[in-house]
Amino acid sequence: MTMTRRSDPQPPGHQPPPPPSTWYHRALLVIAGLLGLVGCLAFTIDVPVATWCKTHRLPGEVGRLINLLEISGHSLGAGLMLIAVLMLDRSLRLPLPGRFGTSERAFARIVAATYLGGLIVDGIKVSVERVRPRAADLASIASVFGTFGDAALAVAKPHGADLMSFPSGHSAVAAGLAAALSWRYPHGMPLFVFLAASTALQRVVTSAHYPSDVAFGAAVGVAAAAACIGTSRPRHAALADSRAA
Repeated sequence: MTMTRRSDPQPPGHQPPPPPSTWYHRALLVIAGLLGLVGCLAFTIDVPVATWCKTHRLPGEVGRLINLLEISGHSLGAGLMLIAVLMLDRSLRLPLPGRFGTSERAFARIVAATYLGGLIVDGIKVSVERVRPRAADLASIASVFGTFGDAALAVAKPHGADLMSFPSGHSAVAAGLAAALSWRYPHGMPLFVFLAASTALQRVVTSAHYPSDVAFGAAVGVAAAAACIGTSRPRHAALADSRAA
């Protein structure tokens, strides 16, 4: 006679804890919402901060260091970092025609999570004109809303990018990259977050963006990364579960 083991009854209303991928996906959505809220609040300090950064140039060595911190938000810099990840992590593989297994899907998610936010931001930039701090006459602006449109331009022949301040594409890419790498390598999360925050700081300090630009850009990047990653689990998490079982 075969005996079946009955599971212990669960108290009414008991819900099993969500798997790690589920809580991480939810955490990204919460972070994106908080960054959006920060962006709204940052409108109150955009002009004062931009004015200060424009009139206080950093010393040479410090300025060069700040500019180096842009690497994770630059499309090429992020691409080089992804190539390094692909070469160092033997559990990832480049998707090729006829080859799209678990390893290839994981790397595709990382790439998509890195760049999708930047592509969305580029679309917003085309629709919403905002003068970059470096090209704006900040002293003539009565309120932060004066930075939108071309009325605040301080240059006679502006470049196309001078009216594409909102949101920050670099911040979107850096935030997406940080979210994707933190999903794959949670032990490196402090470093990835530091790189993303440094990119946002660099964009403000160099008068390329206002604080609200980088906050909204990061919000888009994190939300896009959440959409790309979904509730999928990185391979190392699945392996850890199978070993613990």
